[in-house]
Amino acid sequence: MYVCVCKGVTDSQIKNAIDSGICTRRQLFHCFGVGGDCGKCNKYVKELLDDHLQQQPIMPTVANQPVLNAL
Repeated sequence: MYVCVCKGVTDSQIKNAIDSGICTRRQLFHCFGVGGDCGKCNKYVKELLDDHLQQQPIMPTVANQPVLNAL
């Protein structure tokens, strides 16, 4: 589905960018130009970012992390 009609950007493109590490609307603007013309897509872009952030754990699991400063 198109999120930004002005720039022809789909929700799949935005989700892939978020999965690759983009985490702000400003970064998405620099990457795709979304929200820069008419601004109608800003609400949905924010929803996609918020949905992704809600799915992220607050703290990463420790089990797979290397032990730092171990003696």
